[in-house]
Amino acid sequence: MTELKTGLTRRDFIATSAAAVGAAAVGLGSSSAQAADTLKVGFISPRTGPLGGFGEGDGYILDLARKAVANGFKVGDKTYAVTIIDQDTQSDPARAGQLAKDLINNQGIDMMLTTSTPEVVNPVADACEAAGVPCLSTIVPWEAFYFGRGAKPGAPSPFKWTYHFSFGTGIFAKTYLSMWAGIETNKKIGVMYPNDADGNAIRANLAPLLEKGGYTIIDPGAYEDGTTDYSAQIQRFKDEGVEIINTFPIPPDFAAFWKQAAQQGLTRQIKILQVAKTGLFPGDIEAVGDLGDKLATAAYWHWTFPYKSSLTGLSGEELASGYEAAAGKQRQQQLGASMALLDGGFAALAASGTPNDKAALAKALSTLNTTTMVGKVDFTSGPVPNVSEAPIIGGQWVKSAPGGKYPFDLVICDNAPDPNVPIGAKLLPYNA
Repeated sequence: MTELKTGLTRRDFIATSAAAVGAAAVGLGSSSAQAADTLKVGFISPRTGPLGGFGEGDGYILDLARKAVANGFKVGDKTYAVTIIDQDTQSDPARAGQLAKDLINNQGIDMMLTTSTPEVVNPVADACEAAGVPCLSTIVPWEAFYFGRGAKPGAPSPFKWTYHFSFGTGIFAKTYLSMWAGIETNKKIGVMYPNDADGNAIRANLAPLLEKGGYTIIDPGAYEDGTTDYSAQIQRFKDEGVEIINTFPIPPDFAAFWKQAAQQGLTRQIKILQVAKTGLFPGDIEAVGDLGDKLATAAYWHWTFPYKSSLTGLSGEELASGYEAAAGKQRQQQLGASMALLDGGFAALAASGTPNDKAALAKALSTLNTTTMVGKVDFTSGPVPNVSEAPIIGGQWVKSAPGGKYPFDLVICDNAPDPNVPIGAKLLPYNA
């Protein structure tokens, strides 16, 4: 992209100029009218770096949202001008927290929206909690968001300003146990859970549920993000005869592990390779080439979900096909999740009655019960305060038919957490 001498990209310059013109137009009234009639919404996600796959489509989603509120956003009898200020964490947790503080302290946002992994969401939510700014987030196992930020089981919630809708380990277990039942295995699972917020939450909460479901867990221990040699884990899995692998890695780590697993002969004994966090997006699968065929995953959104965006009115297929046409890239599941985040955020703004009042907005979040692009978001039903549990649906990557536009397609193969989602195919074994 062209970069101007100011250091801004041309796109940033145009966006900044447009924002300045909009601010000037609003400013024709009194300063108090400007403050009262304008809403500022922050949006923080990882657009670049190792987690950049999550944010790949966020520019497109934000464009849709901005068009939807271009003529203002009505709350009660009043119409507000809306500015959405988006920021890229570059996959850096420290930067995520810094960006949040800037939006809060220097940009004066009314609400924060944030998505995609604890490395993004948790530092942003912590900054909002400390500053008293309402925050809605998604796409982090809810245990990593809730307990990972200091809440204690059975104790009152320590959070007043931060709310989160996403899948949890119970939903993962429900999906995995349902979809795996169709393939005969020795029920030995080799787990690769990293030493990070996701991995630690999964080890503590998911592994016991899988054991309760009749599976034996072979855990070689937590590994550090960025590990390059997985020989010890691979040998352990070979020695134990595992036929299922379950892992929650960042993309570069999975590519390194699975390529080494193939080189050292582990892949030949595997009947189910269940990957999460990585394996969500087409690029993750293409990174391992032919080894990506029949990798099992889970989808927190798919274009066949039967729900529409409450903010834009688009169906899942309209959203996905529009992205492919506009971006020239393959559709992917974060499109629906980021759209749902904006759906939920604007539904809360509307429900608050007075969206510039942060306390009223936080109260609206705490009782939010609405339907978004990913389905129901309901903060009145738990499983814990500040959390609404969302489904994650069983899926599998399969090679596209000859002549297909893209190398792999994501198909839905289990819908236990949400029977409204249509099943596209049965789960196939990685090795027959």
